[in-house]
Amino acid sequence: MQRRDILKLAVLGAAESVLPKKVFGEAPAPIIDTHIHLFDPTRPEGVPWPPKDDAALYKQALPGRYTTLTAKHHVVGAIAVEASPLLTDNDWLLRVVGNHPVMVGMIGDLIPGSQNYMADLERLHRDPLFLGIRYGNLWDRDLSTDLEKPGFVDGLKALAQAGLVLDSANPDAKLIRAIRTVGERVPELRIVIDHLPNAKLPTQKAELDQYWADLKYLGQRPNVFVKLSEIPTRRDGRLVTDAGAYRGRLDRLWFLFGEDRVLFGSDWPNSDHVATYDETLSIVQSYTSTKDPGAQAKYFWKNSIAAYKWKPRRQDQHLT
Repeated sequence: MQRRDILKLAVLGAAESVLPKKVFGEAPAPIIDTHIHLFDPTRPEGVPWPPKDDAALYKQALPGRYTTLTAKHHVVGAIAVEASPLLTDNDWLLRVVGNHPVMVGMIGDLIPGSQNYMADLERLHRDPLFLGIRYGNLWDRDLSTDLEKPGFVDGLKALAQAGLVLDSANPDAKLIRAIRTVGERVPELRIVIDHLPNAKLPTQKAELDQYWADLKYLGQRPNVFVKLSEIPTRRDGRLVTDAGAYRGRLDRLWFLFGEDRVLFGSDWPNSDHVATYDETLSIVQSYTSTKDPGAQAKYFWKNSIAAYKWKPRRQDQHLT
């Protein structure tokens, strides 16, 4: 071996000791995407959402298309969140998820306290891919009002007793206050607050102070998680790609809930209104790049296991 080859190997060896290992071929860190939507407008019965005039969304959003978009990012699993208030669509979504092992579970739609709620919950819970239900600012519902209806809190208690989770929908100050009430009345229930970075903040100081006080309370409860999802925004028609523009609010939420209770969710394909999957993930990874590797691993996959109790279906989902 010539002297220059020996020197070259020495330099490469030194570089490998200081550069990220993935530069030298190590597989990228895995990702569990905790918030995607699946639907098929070509079904004979159609879909309640998205509307036909939504050119960005009104097309098939199924696991095959999703995996094509995400494989290069080492997304090894995803959770589908309901996009329909129809009871029968719980079964449709379970069938779709069941046929694609990249899907580690789904969040369905049931109304606690409704006539057949307990029976439907028991039936759906027989499928291990059914992880819980979503409730909040969606389908003309009002959690703060519905909490006072007969049987509603009992329905949430049954959800908790089954080891399932309550996902929120589209937070604002009123919904956060209602979620706090849920936490007080059903303290054993695991709760996941979605899209918190995109929540509309109150403009009045007293209401804003109450909003942050409610989040602080929820942040102290070990079984309340938040999705740092719906992060990308547009300004003057252009996507804001600088992670620094998002850092203030994300840091505050990260501080309130801690690195053990923040989750990654892309909101695909609804996110296509603002940014592509590649752009969404790039912004998020740029923000989390300032965190230590352990915190990044918690955000991108470890915390999803604690929040949803999902079970692996593929070898690359056996994460430790």
